[in-house]
Amino acid sequence: MAPHHPDPLVALLPHRPPFRFLDVVVACRPGASVEARWRVTGEEPWLAGHFPGHPVVPGVLQVEALAQAGAVAVLADAAHAGRLPLLGGVEEARFRRPVGPGDEVTLEVELERLSARGGWGRGRASVAGEETARGRILFVLAPDERC
Repeated sequence: MAPHHPDPLVALLPHRPPFRFLDVVVACRPGASVEARWRVTGEEPWLAGHFPGHPVVPGVLQVEALAQAGAVAVLADAAHAGRLPLLGGVEEARFRRPVGPGDEVTLEVELERLSARGGWGRGRASVAGEETARGRILFVLAPDERC
């Protein structure tokens, strides 16, 4: 059972702070799509070193945030209860604009294919409507040993 989180869909994630990058799920079609938000506060410890005096969210963390958003759409589907969605790969990743403290990142993922073993999703991250990152994400579904 996931610890309490104000958003029950975010609480589906096995991720915990400081490595959970979703604050709220705006919309979710289980097994199909999700839109979530993540506010970068500026207090994240990794910002101090990336980069001193000019903090920037690493592109790989934007991809991780997209994967976490996609995992919500997967886990919200009752057919995948008791599974652990793992990031299996990324294709076509592109980074368009830096993300920094104070930015609210919108994360949108459309699942292209989903089976009992995994699937693919297309993700797009943006700030104020301006794309910051995008990519195609492979999800692998493993047994969740915590269940």
